[in-house]
Amino acid sequence: MIRVLVVEDDPVAADAHQLYVGRVPGFEVAAVAHSRAEAVRALERTEVDLLLLDLYLPDGHGLQLLRSLRAAGHGADVIAVTSARDLAVVREGVSLGVVQYVLKPFTYPTLRDRLVRYAEFRAAAGEASGQEEVDRALGALRVSDPATLPKGLSGPTLEAVTRALREAPDGVTAAAAGEELGISRITARRYLEHLVTVGRAVRRPSYGQVGRPELHYHWVAETR
Repeated sequence: MIRVLVVEDDPVAADAHQLYVGRVPGFEVAAVAHSRAEAVRALERTEVDLLLLDLYLPDGHGLQLLRSLRAAGHGADVIAVTSARDLAVVREGVSLGVVQYVLKPFTYPTLRDRLVRYAEFRAAAGEASGQEEVDRALGALRVSDPATLPKGLSGPTLEAVTRALREAPDGVTAAAAGEELGISRITARRYLEHLVTVGRAVRRPSYGQVGRPELHYHWVAETR
């Protein structure tokens, strides 16, 4: 399990973040802190792999906390959950070990996507066979560029659909994907068709539904 320290001064937001983390397989909340001082105390008594860190805390900036942790030799990774949009702050955070930024407000699928990608990145181990494998490991942290997506499609939802497809060896129907992800069948089909277009899935016909003579389809992840 990846143990997470949630650092968030707003109690309502902290509860929501704790709930979100607990819903993602492979993650558990080790502690919740509402200030920089509480976070330091939590880290002194609790083993933590990842901080879900709000940058605006009542007793200091989140990056100040991170600088002090690095100076003390603490190597926990950090996902910044914040409304901060200053790119200079983003760059400084990256230099201190922030692996992802999630801008408020956000939904559960957005955070789930970032956490799952982090888990994939963290799971990479051993010696890379070459540049391609290094790129693939680092690519686990990257999200789809919205500019490359058709209008109406979002990166986090696309990644969620892609993941659902990969986890279904026999493929999925649009209805099944929609039900699993909490989106409509029509919306799920749009994402699945996009994956076909970009070569990440194949569409296959389904025959033999009793009483339903029309042709149906299911989608399977492209493995090449």
